[in-house]
Amino acid sequence: MAKKQIPHYSIKTIRGNDRNPDEIIAYRFNQYLTTREYLLQPHRHSFFHMVYFTRGAGKHFIDFVNFPVQPGQIYFMNPGQVHHWIFSEEADGYIVNFSDKFYRMLLDPEYLQQFFFFNGNCQEQVIQLSEKAKVQVEELFVRILDEIGHTRLHGIDMLRCLLFEIFITVSRDVNAEQCSQVSRSGMMIMRNFRKLVEAHFVDKKLPKNYAPMLHVTPNYLNALSKSLVGKSAGEIIRERVLLEAKRLLVNAGVSISEIAYQLNFRDNAYFSRFFKKYTGISPEEFRKQNHIEAVH
Repeated sequence: MAKKQIPHYSIKTIRGNDRNPDEIIAYRFNQYLTTREYLLQPHRHSFFHMVYFTRGAGKHFIDFVNFPVQPGQIYFMNPGQVHHWIFSEEADGYIVNFSDKFYRMLLDPEYLQQFFFFNGNCQEQVIQLSEKAKVQVEELFVRILDEIGHTRLHGIDMLRCLLFEIFITVSRDVNAEQCSQVSRSGMMIMRNFRKLVEAHFVDKKLPKNYAPMLHVTPNYLNALSKSLVGKSAGEIIRERVLLEAKRLLVNAGVSISEIAYQLNFRDNAYFSRFFKKYTGISPEEFRKQNHIEAVH
């Protein structure tokens, strides 16, 4: 029997027969999902993924965290994150998928990281917009659909600009007060910390491992992290290790011992104790609870 793994989709594998550029697709959400019901199962993307809900109810899981689906909600996902939906009411809205290559033509890819919702932390990627921002964002999505449905001079560049305007509108709506309280240098340190954690979480699991790389003290790094995201630097590192463990556990073909080795734990027992301490269940129990159905 073939080992079950989380499917990993590119824009090309989900775009169907439409004639839009391979680097970006945009749809009304209901239309998108009606012809792609397999996306209701847990899966990953090789692209950036953005959805705005105008109606609907249910649950949305990003990296094994459960969020309620609500009208006026927008969320952003990075390549590689795991997600799926369970709807209790028919949902609609707008969806845009775009590749790193698509956006790189306008801006340096690292520029996206100035927007907090692209930092890979699912708790900050799901946003309930204000009434004013809802109107502005929905108008921008309508313009994206109109632009992508026609062949116009500078059409691709216009799409990039409209996406950028959405990012700025959402960031202003959520982050105005926070930005006034935290220095620009502090925000840069935090963005660089997250990048370092992403690159080194397997081998470096303590704030003191990262502080010298950022030219700050561990105490300052912890204080800055708490002021910006409400978590210590140690919690951010630990959450990234646990997330990788969960992603590996969902793939039935990887043993618990192999996962412990890949994540640089000294032995299987230590990894199991670490996982249960911070999740409340053992790796074996998590694997059973998150069994992936076969994808046809």
